[in-house]
Amino acid sequence: MRRLGANISGKYNLGVLDLVPRLNGATAEQALQQSVTLAKHAEEWGYSRYWTSEHHDMDELASASPEVLLAHIGARTNTIQLGSGAVLLPHYSPLKVAESFRLLAALYPGRVELGLGRAPGGGPHATMALSGNYLQHVSKLPESLAALTELLEDRYTYEEHLVTARPIPELPLSLWMLGTNVKSAEFAARFGMGYVFGQFMSDADGTEAVRRYREGFIPSATRKEPEVMVAVSMLCAEKQEDAVTWSREMAERRRAVGKEISTQSDHVSISTSTNDRTDANENKVQRHYAGTPEQVWNQLQQVCQRLNTDRLLVVTTGPDYERRLASYKLLMNA
Repeated sequence: MRRLGANISGKYNLGVLDLVPRLNGATAEQALQQSVTLAKHAEEWGYSRYWTSEHHDMDELASASPEVLLAHIGARTNTIQLGSGAVLLPHYSPLKVAESFRLLAALYPGRVELGLGRAPGGGPHATMALSGNYLQHVSKLPESLAALTELLEDRYTYEEHLVTARPIPELPLSLWMLGTNVKSAEFAARFGMGYVFGQFMSDADGTEAVRRYREGFIPSATRKEPEVMVAVSMLCAEKQEDAVTWSREMAERRRAVGKEISTQSDHVSISTSTNDRTDANENKVQRHYAGTPEQVWNQLQQVCQRLNTDRLLVVTTGPDYERRLASYKLLMNA
């Protein structure tokens, strides 16, 4: 759904990536209700997708099970795409993941996007409690990705017996791989998935990962051409100084409690120059952009030009729910 009258934003495909933050002491119930509010407004304003993350035993986030939240969000929206950013596949059986997301795809035909990741998603104790030896599981990720792909194409066998992930939706779901490095890009290319470069989690500019993805892409049953999205962190405000101040306050708050969740770095771009790279290192880029909508778009356009994509997945965490919502609206209305 494209917002009528859009100017800069109308040239791009914008999506929301919601970490489901518990801002300013909010309860889990309040944080989840705010996610519903965000998704409904995002659909109204013209955002094309709502994705949500997976994190474990993180007190400041209420997003441990993307598929459960997406089922809830889907029932309260009408057209916006519903995606995971991301299901952390090393923890799970490919069959269970395929079944869960095929069920979602049957509930919400043509709207479901399965984004996969390979990070642990939590601290060492939570990771061990969730699935045991994570390093052993992640070393088997190629086999898990192959099995998941085969399940979603109805050609998976176990001991020479066909096993089908049911229910089988009439419209297939879309498969994506999220990451910050060449390894994740190569997996996406090998299995014919879309690729999401996590700019907000990386100081690298993504060019090498995206190049390797496009050059190595092998068409799959559901995707014939490579597709790239980039996930960015930003905060818009009517006044540049407000956006910068709020972003720095949030970064300081996280450092004070020792819980940096990789949505912002020590450097906050105020988006006044024509260069989105850090002053200290020309090979690094900013993780977070703050400023007026026009200033932020100046930076986001550079990101899209560098990676040759018009698809953006936007993370905005606060500093409170009202200003988070306002930031998303300002970005779309620019």
